[in-house]
Amino acid sequence: MSVNDAPVVREPGLPERVEIFDTTLRDGAQLEGISLTVDDQLRIAEQLDYLGVHYIEAGWPGSNPKDDELFRRIHGELTLTTSTLVAFGSTRKVKGKVDSDDTLRHLVDSGAPAFCIVGKTWDYHVTEALQTTLDEGVAMVGDSIGFLRGHADRVLFDAEHFFDGYRRNPEFALAVLEAAAQAGASHLVLCDTNGGTLPHEVERTVREVVDYFGPDVVVAVHLHDDAGTGVANALAGVRGGATQVQGTINGYGERTGNCNLTTIIPDLTLKMGVETIPRDRLERLTPVAHHVAELVNMALNPQAPFVGPSAFAHKAGLHASALARRPDAYEHVPPDAVGNSTRVLVSELAGRSNLAMKAEELGIELDGPALNDVIDTLKRLEHDGYHFEVADGSLELLMRHATGWRQPWFHVTSWEVIVDDSRDEERLSTQAIVKGQANGGTFHEIAEGNGPVNALDKALRKAVGSRYPALENVHLTDYKVRVLDTAKGTGAVTRVLIDSTDGEQTWTTIGVGENIIEASWQALEDSLVYGLLRAELRS
Repeated sequence: MSVNDAPVVREPGLPERVEIFDTTLRDGAQLEGISLTVDDQLRIAEQLDYLGVHYIEAGWPGSNPKDDELFRRIHGELTLTTSTLVAFGSTRKVKGKVDSDDTLRHLVDSGAPAFCIVGKTWDYHVTEALQTTLDEGVAMVGDSIGFLRGHADRVLFDAEHFFDGYRRNPEFALAVLEAAAQAGASHLVLCDTNGGTLPHEVERTVREVVDYFGPDVVVAVHLHDDAGTGVANALAGVRGGATQVQGTINGYGERTGNCNLTTIIPDLTLKMGVETIPRDRLERLTPVAHHVAELVNMALNPQAPFVGPSAFAHKAGLHASALARRPDAYEHVPPDAVGNSTRVLVSELAGRSNLAMKAEELGIELDGPALNDVIDTLKRLEHDGYHFEVADGSLELLMRHATGWRQPWFHVTSWEVIVDDSRDEERLSTQAIVKGQANGGTFHEIAEGNGPVNALDKALRKAVGSRYPALENVHLTDYKVRVLDTAKGTGAVTRVLIDSTDGEQTWTTIGVGENIIEASWQALEDSLVYGLLRAELRS
């Protein structure tokens, strides 16, 4: 039996189950660089429901036109099967009346089955920010929750700056929570709004609040990552007795982000034995994390725990050698438990086990001499500046070449790039010429492009595209250049990476050289060859 298959024993005192409250659509959207359309928000909500979170906080109705449109559309366009929709807002205004408060009215009009409202629990904020008395601060919370309880079964109270407030004036902070609980709040959510509290403080504080209110009151935590302890704080909060954790997918959020649900969920379930989302949906975690990353148009951190592309990637030869015998030797959980997979990286650190496992993964048969040839070539090229662990397309072509395979589609005998600034004063004219053979004939094609790489791409496609229609589906999606030895200035060696896709798979190819155009050509040619190879393997 694998060591990772051993059952997790839940510590005494830990809850059997913890609710997951997702606030990606509100708190997560406050991250610098994120701007979601309503369509984006609907698709993210769909993914969260598919994952199986218990609550989806969709936004603040009445605060902006986008959130108003979302609440108008969400009821007719989205059917939530596992998650409860939550509308967010705040307490009534100072000295105001609940039945004429616009914020509370917008919550009621949103049609959401549950509300979450935020109120002050730090006396400093009440006296300085709201400029009112502590008694009024308590009344604002109690009045607002009492009013909303007449319009929804569940009203959650977000106790803003609770940990800071409790540290400085615990009597007032608890008085606000008491008002919320007596008015019918379904959850008391302890918020580390500034994100500066540490795990031992979170655990102690949550435990004191849980002990104070007893088992009939649900205590939750809402934590930020400003001190780099957001996830640890969430786990500490559960150890203290919290039975709901609020966070975001991929840790999106204002400043340094919110606590990351894609880490918290498997930590609780797989490490601590606390159930969260439905167990049969845990394997959806990685696909959902990547899908949401695409929707917010921000690349997922490759080293994100559990869900990142590098989370179960092994580079050192010693690790891969052990993995070949025992897959659990260097993996703390089975990757497929969270929808991820083991990846063997190949670099100058690689041993025979890395390459053998990679070849098996790709379906390439490498005998002893071929395997040795790949190792020697790989180490020589990486010494020259190649980086094959990020260039999966070029790596596969290299491994196939070691078996004697040669691409049969085209052979370029010469290529040339001409840059002319005499035709147009506004921009340079770039022209590429390629010559060679393809499919039993020769070609000599010329094309203009937006820069040398685009011109070369157009010329080569012009030469061979009609012969190989599969190239119509191959598109370049990204082009990166890195200078490797900056001390040499314009004579430095450059590394070029080109990302491409055929609509089903994305791959990366690489070129290295002192001439940036030559390096670009290497990566470009590999990209098109790999696209044709994929089309052939599919057919």
